[in-house]
Amino acid sequence: MITAVVYSESGGTFKTTTTTNLAASLTRMGLDVCVIDLDPQEGNLTSLLDVGKHRSDPNADNLVKHILEMPDGDFDDLIETSNEGIDVVPSHDMLSDFTSNLEQKISYEVGMKNMTKEEYPRYELLHDCLWKEQELHEQYDAVLIDPNARAEDLLYNAIYALRTLVAPVKPAGKGNLSLEGLEELVTNMGNQLDIEIGLSCVVPSGVGQTNAHKQYYKQFDETDDFDTPVAIDYRESLMDTMWEARGSAYKVIEERWKTFEENDEMVSKPGHRRIRDRELQTLRDIYGLAAFIATETFDVEIDSELVLEIQDQGVQKFDVRDNSETEVKAS
Repeated sequence: MITAVVYSESGGTFKTTTTTNLAASLTRMGLDVCVIDLDPQEGNLTSLLDVGKHRSDPNADNLVKHILEMPDGDFDDLIETSNEGIDVVPSHDMLSDFTSNLEQKISYEVGMKNMTKEEYPRYELLHDCLWKEQELHEQYDAVLIDPNARAEDLLYNAIYALRTLVAPVKPAGKGNLSLEGLEELVTNMGNQLDIEIGLSCVVPSGVGQTNAHKQYYKQFDETDDFDTPVAIDYRESLMDTMWEARGSAYKVIEERWKTFEENDEMVSKPGHRRIRDRELQTLRDIYGLAAFIATETFDVEIDSELVLEIQDQGVQKFDVRDNSETEVKAS
């Protein structure tokens, strides 16, 4: 089973879009995928995939209540399915107060169970919820988490639950610093919790053609400390349009979404985008990244053929293992 937290300490690394595109890729490979959104901010995966109809309702059941063992309903009722077939446990406003609610739970339970606060398993709650109570491994082939950015209880619960990280990183000095912080976080958490935490791969994202970007990517690619299976080139238009299309980069390309000016206003509509080879290559890179994580990190068999059904342009097929391509024109 594939379990991964997509995380980077630095901002602007396309963490949420990477999680979304990985989930869409694994779904296209024929796997049943669930994504858990632990980011309480507005611009999160829940917004991107156009789910979370009750995210602002303070009375609605949500993941926090289940983690803290105070559910108001069945866990399955939390799950919403995006229009690309990805199951999502949406974000909820209650995530912002997770630590304070957790502290209240700990204060109550340590008194009832005759234990110290330090003995309370505060980082194991999400793990127990997902695997012991809900048995998600019986329902899904892959579970991904898009966590909050800060190193606090929610992030630690995510890492404890899934044990493997995928790290998007900027091709810049800040990216190097975030990797150093990530390695320190992984080492410290592993020691503190007595578990093994693996780094599946590092994904340089937003790689441009500047000399600095090329040099930093070369450093990432040549290190023996971690795998760098692909680099995602700078595709600002493609990634930005994901938010307008409310879906993955595959949806943007297949439905040909484009943002443009119309009647003195900026609008986004399908059917207008000119499909460029460089954007198709980015989709192949994203699919190849998912294939690497599935096969090299988790030894899961997948369909290596990426099939794109592009509006008004027919079907294109790419095999990420042998880099072959076939094209079937629309009739």
